[in-house]
Amino acid sequence: MSLSSSVSAWLLVLLCATSGAYCLRRAGRSGGGPAAGEAAMGFGMALMAVPLRLGGDWQTPVLGAVFCAAALHAVWLLRGGPHHAHHLVGSLTMVYMALASGAGTGGHGHGRDAGLPLLTGLLLLYYAGYVVLGGARLVTVGGPGTPAGPGEVIRACRLTMGMGMLAMLLTM
Repeated sequence: MSLSSSVSAWLLVLLCATSGAYCLRRAGRSGGGPAAGEAAMGFGMALMAVPLRLGGDWQTPVLGAVFCAAALHAVWLLRGGPHHAHHLVGSLTMVYMALASGAGTGGHGHGRDAGLPLLTGLLLLYYAGYVVLGGARLVTVGGPGTPAGPGEVIRACRLTMGMGMLAMLLTM
C-alpha cells in the first residue's frame, strides 16, 4: 500500500468515526431510532476502512453480523415509511463489502477483484446520485454567513457517510 493510499484510508477512518460519534451523540439524546443505525454504520465503516488487518480473519464475520443486524433494524424502521429505505440499502451494501473484502483476498484486506462488477457498479451509481443530491440539498439550505443548524449538521453527516461508501466501493 502506497503512502498516499494509506493516508487516504486513515482519513476515511477518521471521517467515518467522527460521523459515527456525532450520530451516537444524537442517538443518546433522541433515544435511538435512525441515529443509532447511522452511528453503527459510521463506526463499522471506520473499522472496515482501517488499512491494517488486525490479527486474523475475525473482521469479515463480525462486520457481516453487525451489518446484518443493522439491515434488520432498517427493515423495522421501514414500518414508519419508505424514507428509511436508504438505511436498508446502506446496511446491505456494508454486508456486501464485508463479504467481498474477506472473500476477494482470502480475508486479508480489500481485493481489487472482490465483488460482483454489476452489483458494485449499481451501488456506485446509487451512492454517486445520493452524494450529488445530498450535496445540492446542503448547499441550498443556507446562504453565506448563515450559521449551520442541527439539520444541516445531520445532512452533512449523512453526506459524509455517503461519500465514504462511494470511496469504499471504488476500492473494490
